Amino acid sequence: MSILAQIAVFLLTFTVMEGMAWFSHKYIMHGFLWSLHKDHHKKDHSSWFERNDLFFIFYAVVSVASVVLWGEYGFAPGLAIGLGIFAYGLAYFMVHDIFIHQRFKIWRNANNRYARGVRRAHKMHHKHLEKEKGECFGMLWVPMKYFK
Repeated sequence: MSILAQIAVFLLTFTVMEGMAWFSHKYIMHGFLWSLHKDHHKKDHSSWFERNDLFFIFYAVVSVASVVLWGEYGFAPGLAIGLGIFAYGLAYFMVHDIFIHQRFKIWRNANNRYARGVRRAHKMHHKHLEKEKGECFGMLWVPMKYFK
């Protein structure tokens, strides 16, 4: 597989992960696995870790499995897929967990239009503490109404 094809697969995977994040958040996290996600909306424990963090582990396993398929079984796009999933997960962690939820106390003073819009949209999602009625969107796609 050419390097250009690998780059294309990487970028496509990263982009598709935005849709996967939206889908899994709306239908899995706010659906049948709400029991794992609800502590992200209602902190009912004193631990730094949340049950919600298990979703990161799932995507990490998929990423690693893709790289293993590439390395051990010759699945040509496996490395690009695995790296695309990893890159999206890293970007998501940096935006969602570090920037928005301040799990690490950095980027507190970012105040550009994108930063304000992402924070505002996420705040609207967390306004709903129950399983139903929380708007769901990805990290890169945020409705324009939040960018005032």
